[in-house]
Amino acid sequence: MNILKKIYKALYHAFGPQHWWPGDTPFEIAVGAILTQNTNWGNVEKAINNLKKEKALNAKTIREMPVNRLAALIRPAGYFNIKVKRLKAFIDFLMNDYNGSMSKMKNEDMYTLRKKLLSVNGIGHETADSILLYALDKPIFVIDAYTKRVLSRHGIMDHDKSYERFHELFHSTLKKDVHMFNEYHALFVRLGKVYCKTRPLCEKCPLERI
Repeated sequence: MNILKKIYKALYHAFGPQHWWPGDTPFEIAVGAILTQNTNWGNVEKAINNLKKEKALNAKTIREMPVNRLAALIRPAGYFNIKVKRLKAFIDFLMNDYNGSMSKMKNEDMYTLRKKLLSVNGIGHETADSILLYALDKPIFVIDAYTKRVLSRHGIMDHDKSYERFHELFHSTLKKDVHMFNEYHALFVRLGKVYCKTRPLCEKCPLERI
């Protein structure tokens, strides 16, 4: 069994299924992926709830909403002046290329869509892959700071390697499985928050023996 499978089994045994990513619809998940940049999920939930209260959690309403009004609604997510531009850019892309339909977006080839998403202002690799995996059920692994921290501390890959090198590590050694990629990424997040912190709690870590 390769090391990535061992880590997955150990984390799943320790924490169980994570049921991630929170969201009622693919569109809500995509919006959440953009808003969660540089903030915690609790703040994103407040921003999304603000949009829901205004019945504004849809592409058409967000596209037509004045920038200052949208900024006020997503303010809890932080960096709202930056994120309002990124959210508007994503909505324009969704409306122009897929007539506002996440279902039509889902029908696009994964790598073609990934390239398009990365060309949208403010959408980087982690956000693009989060949208692909969690909103659109595409078998792509999401690399985040927790993943890099865990793998580098276990000597599997140097922390300074590129996003794409980490990507290739998972895609070349694991079966491309949406459910497993979903759980695995969420388990890394859980591990990073509970044990693999800036000051790690190694003696209690589920991976201590690996």
